[in-house]
Amino acid sequence: MESHAEFLRLTCLDAEFTAALRRDYTTLPLSPADRAMLDYVAKLTRHAWRVTPEDLERLRQVGFDERAILQINLIASWFNYINRVADGLGVGK
Repeated sequence: MESHAEFLRLTCLDAEFTAALRRDYTTLPLSPADRAMLDYVAKLTRHAWRVTPEDLERLRQVGFDERAILQINLIASWFNYINRVADGLGVGK
């Protein structure tokens, strides 16, 4: 996760925003679409079995179409997978 945070800091050039995002994204002033996306990704990461059709509908309501929802899901899932691979191998420790 550290490498992802560093990448975000470098690309957005805002260390304070990156730090706040890492601490608790819910405290940041985000657009409704960004908030819905991060809420979905957090739920998918922590409690994937609890994702419901209502979670997907919320993404649609803020403007994400089916393709975008699929992309959000695939990217979050891939990062979850690769982080667990790295953690399991002790990468970065």
